[in-house]
Amino acid sequence: MAEVQSRIASRTCLPGTRLPSVRAQARAMHVSVSTVVEAYERLAAEGIVTSRPGSGFYVAGPAAPLALTQIGPRLDREVDPLWVSRQALEADAAVLKPGCGWLPPSWLYETGVRRALRAVARADALELAEYATPLGHPGLRQFLSRRLAAEGVDAAPEQIMLTESGTQAIDLICRFLLEPGDTVLVDDPCYFNFHALLKAHRVQVAGVPHTPSGPDVAMFAAALNEHAPRLYITNSGIHNPTGATLSAVTAHRLLKLADSAGLVIVEDDIFADFEPSPAPRLAAFAGLSQVIQIGSFSKTVSASLRCGYVAARPDWIDSLADLKIATTFGGGRLAADVVLRALTDSGYRRHMDAVRLRLAEAMAKTVARLEALNIQPWLVPRAGMFLWCRLPQGMDAAALARACLKDGVVLAPGNAFSRSLSAGDFLRFNVAQCTDDRVFDVLARALRRRS
Repeated sequence: MAEVQSRIASRTCLPGTRLPSVRAQARAMHVSVSTVVEAYERLAAEGIVTSRPGSGFYVAGPAAPLALTQIGPRLDREVDPLWVSRQALEADAAVLKPGCGWLPPSWLYETGVRRALRAVARADALELAEYATPLGHPGLRQFLSRRLAAEGVDAAPEQIMLTESGTQAIDLICRFLLEPGDTVLVDDPCYFNFHALLKAHRVQVAGVPHTPSGPDVAMFAAALNEHAPRLYITNSGIHNPTGATLSAVTAHRLLKLADSAGLVIVEDDIFADFEPSPAPRLAAFAGLSQVIQIGSFSKTVSASLRCGYVAARPDWIDSLADLKIATTFGGGRLAADVVLRALTDSGYRRHMDAVRLRLAEAMAKTVARLEALNIQPWLVPRAGMFLWCRLPQGMDAAALARACLKDGVVLAPGNAFSRSLSAGDFLRFNVAQCTDDRVFDVLARALRRRS
C-alpha cells in the first residue's frame, strides 16, 4: 500500500493509470499474490484506487498534490535537501549553523543597506509603490551589464532580467527549457537545493563527479552519450559545496563537448564577490548563446532583499520575461533599488575586501581545528566560505548530524549534496559560521561517542 501511495503522491501514477496486475506486482515486490490482493482491496476501500472487473485496478482521481519528498529515492531526513534547508532556516538564534550556506548577519553589508533604505525612503513614490518593468530595474541591469563585462561576459542590459532570487532564476529557466522526463546534469556533489528544485520539475537528474579543477571531463562525456541531457547546472567561480575552482583547460574541454551535444549550461555565479580575482567563467568563454548566467546578492548584501538576475540571449530573455509575468507578475522594484544603492555605495568595495580577509582567516583556523579532530579537507579553497571535509574512517555524516542537532549544532551531511549518495562520510562546513568554540566542542563529543 505504501509503495502505491508513494507513486501516486509523486505523480508517477496519475489518475486513470492502470496498476500492475496482482501477479506482476507480487513478482516485483517478492510477496504473495494474496498480499497484493489484500493491499489493492484496502486501497480501493479507501477510494485511492478503483476496481474494474475483468480489467484490473486503476488510480482514482484527481491527481494528488505534489509531494517532493516522494519523488526519487527515499532519504534519511538528515540528508534530505528540503529537511536540511528547513533545519538551517527554522533554527533560532541560539542554534549554531556551521552547515548553513550564508554569512552571519554581522558579516553582511548592514551599514550600506541602512543607507540605501534611508535614500529610498526619500525617493519618488513610484519607487515605493509601483510594479517594476518586466525586465526589472533599468539602473541595476545597467550596473550588472558593466560588471559582467569586467568578467569577460558580453551582456547588454536588454539581455539581463531581474528575478526575486537565484533560485527563481533557475526555476524560470527550467519552466522555459524543460519538460517532465528530460534529463539535467549536475555536479556530484552540488548545491543541495538544485536537487530539490529539479524534483519539482519532475525531470531526471544525472550526476557528474567533481574534481578540484571542475567536472570530470571523461565522465561528463559519458553522461552526454548515455542521457542526452537538456541542461547542465553548475557553479564555476567558487563551487558549492567543495570550494573548487574551474580551470581554463577544463572549461574549454567542457564547452566543446556541450557544443557538440547541443547542451545548454546554466552557470550560477552567486559567489563572484568572494573571489580576490575572477576564476574562468563559462559564459565568458562561450558567450550567452550556449550559457545562461544567473546570480543574486543574498550572500553579500542581504538575504532579506530578494533580488537575483538571469543573463541570456535576447530572444530567450523575451520569453523568460513572459514567464516571469505569468508566475509573479511584477517584480520587486523596492528590493532592486536598495540593492543597487548598496552595491554602488562607496563603502561596498572596502566591505568586501574586509569580508574576504575575514573568510581567509576563518578558513585557516577552521582547517586547523577540524584537522585536530581528524576531519580532513578535500581541498583548501582559494576563496569563499565552504570546506568540503571527509570524516574519520567509519564515521557516518548523517548519524553525526543527528547527534549534533540534539546539542544545538546544524550540520550539512555530504549525501544531501550527492546524487549518487557517495558522500556519506563527508560534511560541508561554512567557515564563517565556525567561529564559536561550541561548534568544535559538540563535534568532538559526538565523534568520541561514535568512535
